Amino acid sequence: MSNALVKDQEFLLPASGLFIALSLCVSVLLDWLPWSGWGLIIKPDFVALVLLYWCTHKPYRVGIGIAWMVGIFADVADASLFGQHALAYAVLAFGGTVLHRRIQMFDLRQQTMQIFPLLLITYVVYALVHWQVSHFVVWEYFIGCVVSTALWIPMTVLLQNLRRPRSDPNEL
Repeated sequence: MSNALVKDQEFLLPASGLFIALSLCVSVLLDWLPWSGWGLIIKPDFVALVLLYWCTHKPYRVGIGIAWMVGIFADVADASLFGQHALAYAVLAFGGTVLHRRIQMFDLRQQTMQIFPLLLITYVVYALVHWQVSHFVVWEYFIGCVVSTALWIPMTVLLQNLRRPRSDPNEL
């Protein structure tokens, strides 16, 4: 492992429940951004990324139950089929909690290759539910899986920097 990753894992502040909930709320707000045209095709799933981050870094605090609740909230917020996001996020959380030690074993660049199959399975669950309801699948939707995987490194670095202790407690 690289020294930077070892230092990040050793000196991170414990994640409070408020910080975890706030990061999930911000990810839901990012999913609400108005996308159109090509932006809609390449739209990443911010909620899935943040859920996967917390399931791999704090698997005893964020798991399938939290993922299911966030998914139900995302279904209501998106006015999508009730349970579609919940099912996909529960499958993602299961994979993240089961593989959390394996994923953390790699550096950030190698982690992207480990999380891509998890995100792909999530997108396949979306597609299967959509296929069952409307009898067709929009294949361009899977481009968002690749974009979500590409955003893994910046999102992980951002959340780890927010959890890193400050040198002076009075410093912002």
